[in-house]
Amino acid sequence: MKALVFHGPDNLALEDKPKPAIIQATDAIVRITMTTICGTDLHILKGDVPTVTDGRILGHEGVGIIDEIGDDVIGFHKGDKVLISLITSCGRCNFCKKAMYSHCLNGGWQLGNSIDGTQAEYVRIPFADNGLYLLPPDVDDEAAVMLSCILPTGLECGTLKGQVKPGDIVAIVGAGPVGLAALLTAQLYSPAEIVMIDLDDYRLEVARSFGATQVVNSSDGKAAERVMALTQAAGVDVAIEAVGLSATFEICQAIIAPGGHIANVGVHGKSVEFHLERLWASNITLTTRLVDADSTPMLLRMVQSGRLDAKKLISHRFELSEILKAYNIFGNAAKEHALKVVINNVSAIE
Repeated sequence: MKALVFHGPDNLALEDKPKPAIIQATDAIVRITMTTICGTDLHILKGDVPTVTDGRILGHEGVGIIDEIGDDVIGFHKGDKVLISLITSCGRCNFCKKAMYSHCLNGGWQLGNSIDGTQAEYVRIPFADNGLYLLPPDVDDEAAVMLSCILPTGLECGTLKGQVKPGDIVAIVGAGPVGLAALLTAQLYSPAEIVMIDLDDYRLEVARSFGATQVVNSSDGKAAERVMALTQAAGVDVAIEAVGLSATFEICQAIIAPGGHIANVGVHGKSVEFHLERLWASNITLTTRLVDADSTPMLLRMVQSGRLDAKKLISHRFELSEILKAYNIFGNAAKEHALKVVINNVSAIE
């Protein structure tokens, strides 16, 4: 089968690899019909995720058709169309019993990390009963693949951890796909204002079209001053960091109001400075989280009902044979006006 293989920082190749096989009775083999590239994949490509080693097939998002199931899989059958969750969970360990599936002692974020992922023609899904969702026939594949990672991440790590509530002023730092997912899901909780902060005017205009009430370009280093002016020097109730850089974390600290919540979503490959000398008396809450994807069934229902338009996150479409080009486009998002890119496995669709 064809698969996108990581060979170290800035070194990817589309190669022929053996088709995966059932290893445990709880496994399923899924024939991928659609996948996508995540910002985390770009962090991997930069060398920010040392658990990803040479030879790993990347990708943790996907939609496909079940090709084979292990003897102990009870919720699915060969031929079922499924959504693949980025999180592998056994459902039995102490962390799973606390609904902290990303910290599952037998799983967690494995796909495209510690085991081969979804940017291929086939993928093995451990604990298939927990890691797959049956797709209703009226849910579009492109909308569904946004539910593998990006929308649960924006909701769980940003909106819910930030405790967005009616009437809040919310700032989202980073108008990339994850920041836009946080924007879409934050609106479900009726904040009064959502301020989107980014370096790129195109993405800021996209954010405005998605529902941001204010946009701030941070390229001149004065984003915090502008946000404070917008809030009459009060600051924001919720600041969502959706990039993973020191500069964006600094903005969150500079604009948070007393009693506010900073919700970190971005993947940080380097240390950042936390200004406790200034914030020690401000009653703020700082949260971190790896997505557990326990919100996926709810998000799937919202997409199915039309309440959540997931497809508008997509800007580019490619075939699997063009995945290296897709990485180049996605990695140069500002220049290419790229949001999410989707990759079709044409041979699996036909």
